[in-house]
Amino acid sequence: MDNNMETRIVRAFGDPERDRSVMEEAGKLIKQGELVGMPTETVYGLAGDALNPLSSARIYSAKGRPSDNPLIVHIANTEALKGITETVGEKAEKLMKAFWPGPLTIVFRKNDRVPLETTGGLDTVAVRMPVNRIALELIEAGGGYIAAPSANSSGRPSCTTAEHVYEDLKGKIPLIIDGGSVGIGLESTIIDLSGDIPCLLRPGYISPGMLQEVIGKVDIDPSIEGVMDETERPKAPGMKYKHYSPKGELYIVRGKSDNVISTVNKFVLDNTVKGLKTGVLSSSENADAYRADHVIALGSSSDGESIAKNLFNALREMDSKSMDVIYTEEFNIPGIGMAIMNRLVRAAGHRIIDV
Repeated sequence: MDNNMETRIVRAFGDPERDRSVMEEAGKLIKQGELVGMPTETVYGLAGDALNPLSSARIYSAKGRPSDNPLIVHIANTEALKGITETVGEKAEKLMKAFWPGPLTIVFRKNDRVPLETTGGLDTVAVRMPVNRIALELIEAGGGYIAAPSANSSGRPSCTTAEHVYEDLKGKIPLIIDGGSVGIGLESTIIDLSGDIPCLLRPGYISPGMLQEVIGKVDIDPSIEGVMDETERPKAPGMKYKHYSPKGELYIVRGKSDNVISTVNKFVLDNTVKGLKTGVLSSSENADAYRADHVIALGSSSDGESIAKNLFNALREMDSKSMDVIYTEEFNIPGIGMAIMNRLVRAAGHRIIDV
């Protein structure tokens, strides 16, 4: 791959005529096997032709992503499922009616049209229909099947703005569509329907409780709370490898609020003596109590949606401030809290301090 190509950011919201021109250009690039950064409601994606093995190989190369880590195929209508899956099934139909378009990815048995390069060598395919208008228009313009993992360098915090994509992929892709800041800020929920019992592979905005209300029993994959065996193939993104990590060492400090604050402030003093800069990710209620070099209040401890939306941007801000060590509170919030902590645990490489 040419790592020295010109990368352009083109704004695509507010001017219908310009937006149409941008989509035509982006769709043509994708049909030619090139890659385009695109907004979705979850995070920015790195879009390529899902049915072109070369495009999928380019996605892995641009991100520096392990090739056994599956890509999610994005579609613009449910009819497109027939072209890439063996069967859909009653439970999938119920979930699609409840949550599509939206931040839910469903894993199906794939048919032969989907190359193994896109699925990480698996006989299943992960599929999502985003709600974001720009994403839907690009899917149509690009041929109907877009493979689009998060548009960050592999292992780094996901991108919630076009500028984040440029920071990670400048010189590696020709075009980034700027659709403004994303709405949710965390990647989609992934549920596997390829087996006998539905299984949650990655938590997101759509919580396990929301899924169970629609289809009944849903298992939780052990990798969500633990570490996947290195010999296993991940069935979905975000399961096996360290993800979402800032450049500084991230630690989760878990316990009663007063204990967390006093412990972190002690660590800050110790780090200062060592010449290390310390950052803290906090609830807005506790932010003023920390004595770190840089404190970011993610939102109220009761407002999971704000914390989720601000999380990846905060991790990238810690990098821009050159923080050597970062401590974060635990966020025990119903619903989306499971997804927030899943991202933080993986970003911290499972470094958790109980106090």
